[in-house]
Amino acid sequence: MQIGLLGLGKMGANMARRLSRGGADVLVWNRSAEVATQLAQSEANVTACADMAAMVAQMAGPRVLWLMLPAGAATEAAMHQLADLLSPGDIIVNGANAFYKDSERHAQEMAARGLRFMDAGVSGGVWGLANGYALMVGGEAETVAVVTPFIKILAPGPETGWLHCGPVGSGHFVKMVHNGIEYGMMQALGEGLSLLKGKTEFGIDVAAVSEMWRHGSVVRSWLLDLTAEFLQQDQTLEAIAPFVPDSGEGRWTVLESVEQGTPTPVMTLALMMRFASQGKNDYTDKLIAMMRKGFGGHGVKGEV
Repeated sequence: MQIGLLGLGKMGANMARRLSRGGADVLVWNRSAEVATQLAQSEANVTACADMAAMVAQMAGPRVLWLMLPAGAATEAAMHQLADLLSPGDIIVNGANAFYKDSERHAQEMAARGLRFMDAGVSGGVWGLANGYALMVGGEAETVAVVTPFIKILAPGPETGWLHCGPVGSGHFVKMVHNGIEYGMMQALGEGLSLLKGKTEFGIDVAAVSEMWRHGSVVRSWLLDLTAEFLQQDQTLEAIAPFVPDSGEGRWTVLESVEQGTPTPVMTLALMMRFASQGKNDYTDKLIAMMRKGFGGHGVKGEV
């Protein structure tokens, strides 16, 4: 029950805590060494490692190394550095957000070195430590079997909240679609509550409505639970900037729908609305305003 966890962001650090509290011996490494040191000081069964080489040296084979690093350069660098340190039969699990085709490529690259690879889509956010994480894993059955004891600790229950989805890439594929659905659900809730708030003559209490919907309504969900909770504290949201980032998962989902020719209008539009919130619609809006002025003589804001 020894595992190496690399990357101690909001999810990675809590996953290390849940693993250690579940009885695993957890070695941790982070690009900022201080974060790993502080975690090891506050948690039993957690050991901070100065670098990847030190982590690998302390582990018995077959080793299990679980990555929770940002997609792209950070993951690529860690993957190749580990490949030079590990022994045949060792396992690398990428549990961070990643494009499923990158996971398929990583599996091939690691197999050429005699290493095993698994992809794991992880959902649960900052609540995963207490409630467990939903885990969508992809890989060969023999590889998944080695990692399963750790998966059972991380999941909400030993037999619930996790699934071996299929071959390598399938875990990140399922997580990608999961996040696309999440985009659509968030957009629909946001738009609906905005409509209620906008009907000022009714004086609708959107906090009360969202709380009521949590009980018996067909739209009840964890997202609604979270929304009801923060609306109880603040309905105006005046201190919140109308800017919604996109993590990349939504983009990958939309690109996949184009490749398949499978229509996903809700998820696609939800992604477009995130782009609009990031100021990427500003020039378009300015052009439309000028078009209206051109054909109808309509005024333009900011015009002297």
